[in-house]
Amino acid sequence: MNTKKIPVITAKLALPFTLITFCFALWGFANDITNPLVKAFGTIFNQSAFISSFVQFTFYGGYCFMAIPAAIFIKKYSYKSGILVGLALYALGGILFIPASLVGLFWPFCAAFFIMTCGLSFLETSANPFILSMGHESTATQRLNLAQSFNPMGTIIGILVAKEFILGRMDKMSSVDRSLLGSEEFNLIKMADLAIVRTPYVAISIVLIIVFILILITKMPKGEDSSHNLDIKGSFTRLIENIRYREGVVAQAFYVGAQITVWTFTIHYGTQVLMDEGMIEAEAATEAVMFNFYASLLFGTSRFICTFLLKYLKPGTLLMYLAIGAVLLIFPVMFMGGRFGLYSLVGVSGCMSLMFPTIYGIALTGVGEDAKLGAAGLVMAIAGGSILPPLQGLLLDNWTLNFSFILPLFCFLIVAIYGYRVHFKYGEGITK
Repeated sequence: MNTKKIPVITAKLALPFTLITFCFALWGFANDITNPLVKAFGTIFNQSAFISSFVQFTFYGGYCFMAIPAAIFIKKYSYKSGILVGLALYALGGILFIPASLVGLFWPFCAAFFIMTCGLSFLETSANPFILSMGHESTATQRLNLAQSFNPMGTIIGILVAKEFILGRMDKMSSVDRSLLGSEEFNLIKMADLAIVRTPYVAISIVLIIVFILILITKMPKGEDSSHNLDIKGSFTRLIENIRYREGVVAQAFYVGAQITVWTFTIHYGTQVLMDEGMIEAEAATEAVMFNFYASLLFGTSRFICTFLLKYLKPGTLLMYLAIGAVLLIFPVMFMGGRFGLYSLVGVSGCMSLMFPTIYGIALTGVGEDAKLGAAGLVMAIAGGSILPPLQGLLLDNWTLNFSFILPLFCFLIVAIYGYRVHFKYGEGITK
């Protein structure tokens, strides 16, 4: 009997695997260097939280807009082609920060974010199945988990770059003091701050161009056969009729919306808490970014813990418990405030850690070949991250910061209901 262990990745595919895996870190970097910019742009342009949160609207809107076109493109051509298009669009978005910063207006930055995330949509739609295809089917999950472990590394680097190279170098003048300046002096400070904001994005664009060239000249495995036709109409009809998938897309949209609002407005919440303790606004905003850093560390650690718990709990059950835990942690955020509320807000990230892949797996269970279009639908659900931050910004502007967290609370209730319905109504149907 042949007892030879099947490798997770063969030596022949080590270089292609490494290059594609690096892309996981690249989109993690983009996601988390951007979250603090909602607060930063509010200060730079002296505008409301509602307007500033359009950073997230355009950023995550690109995911939604490009998900299905990316899936069709990849099916027609190849995973490698999809990766290259994604890298090119990502780099173009970063380079567009140069003219946006020179114009000195907010909306050109939003256009740059949108183009950037059209590229990220291509990358995410291509890279996950590409990694799965790079070896034996029995080791596919291990291979993808290994690649995904590099995503939090990009996330952490993005947070630290935002803290040290953007917020840490911006002018320390508060929003209130800026509003009292004359137009000429205000514009001088604004343009200097925008030059600081653009630098990391231009730098990452140079890295992206290098990675693009390396992947272009590297021989890549073909992945799955792209000669089969993608039955878009038939797949779409079957997916719409699948209640577990249909409700999974809705749950995913609310989850992503909750995640982005929590991580975006942690900066605002932390800034307010630290200002109440005596810090000036600029220093408080810089220090508040560290609470996003702690949240990311907890998020990554909790992912390992929750993966272990799946040995004993069914996915729908664990999803329900995690969502209920998130709801309970938001109550102190809303009604207690202070350091305890801030620590509770960080704790929410521990509950969010396994929600995206768990919903993803539940929704695609049993859909067969329709998974190609189904996966694109779940990527489109990331649009929740574009719609909900402006709504929370509106709540923040018109009521209070603490009360605005009723929005993610509602989102987590939707996720809890989906977990409950999966376990008690549809059946889990997932191989652990």
